[in-house]
Amino acid sequence: MFNALIVNKNEEGKTSAAVEQIELDALPAGDVTVAVEYSTVNYKDGLCIGPGGGLVRNYPHIPGIDFAGTVEASDDARYKAGDKVVLTGWRVGEAHWGGYSQKARVSGDWLVPLPSGLDTRQAMAVGTAGFTAMLAVMALEDHGIKDGPVLVTGAAGGVGSVATAILAHLGHEVAAVTGRPETEDYLKGLGATQIVAREELNETTKRPLEAEVWGGCVDAVGGEMLARVLGQMKYGASVSAVGLAGGAGLPATVIPFLLRGVNLLGIDSVMQPYDNRLRAWERVAKDLPMDKLEAMVQPAVLSDLPQLGRDILKGQVKGRVVVDVNA
Repeated sequence: MFNALIVNKNEEGKTSAAVEQIELDALPAGDVTVAVEYSTVNYKDGLCIGPGGGLVRNYPHIPGIDFAGTVEASDDARYKAGDKVVLTGWRVGEAHWGGYSQKARVSGDWLVPLPSGLDTRQAMAVGTAGFTAMLAVMALEDHGIKDGPVLVTGAAGGVGSVATAILAHLGHEVAAVTGRPETEDYLKGLGATQIVAREELNETTKRPLEAEVWGGCVDAVGGEMLARVLGQMKYGASVSAVGLAGGAGLPATVIPFLLRGVNLLGIDSVMQPYDNRLRAWERVAKDLPMDKLEAMVQPAVLSDLPQLGRDILKGQVKGRVVVDVNA
């Protein structure tokens, strides 16, 4: 028997989440069994812990879209007992039972080896949010970051925190957008040189182009803010779009793309090919300062997750939550 956070739905359609003990045989099919050590909390996890948001189809369910741990048993030739591994994406924690459990059984195709230089706790301080941030930075680099500050929207969140730290470590001037003034010291500690109040960018304008300000952007907000930012990008600059905290709509025109050659780069971390996953994790180990990473960490245990799931949906979680599933 082992502990897991189980989400159940009653006949009236109401969900509830609690830590329960389950048998190994209850785990879904898969060719690798992992003793999970750490997981984390993402926006999707908040949805899956609560009403599901359309992400969870079958109950009972174990959320947790990320985990890191040690292989216990494997029918996949790439992994053997004792190997340290990381999992992000592949709809684990949504369609497949996830990491809020002391054990998980998954497809070997979904795993990557723990990169050299990281332990399992650090890997989950990174998690999907940090992995996505690294993919976003890599995409900006591939298209050429222009001179001038790089904007990070939703900077105090998981993706934004890691993106801020990575970009600053790489030598870029970082302008961090936040709606929470109390996070200013935190963001400057991560390396931000400029704090931009959310209200400055949160309104649409009738002008399709404004002054050229930003040499690149990692956008976790979408909606009206992304539309506004597109009109402020420097010629040939790029925006990596990673989230939609401000809405899925995009009330913009094509003018920034046609007259300034702005690039809008979509970043998907869920179905990312294996080789690029390895590349991103290796870059994380190299380019994310571990002291900055530690400054983002909020420790938690399985029993904290129902409340944390509610908090992250309200935008009340700062930085990265690291869940010790064995504590």
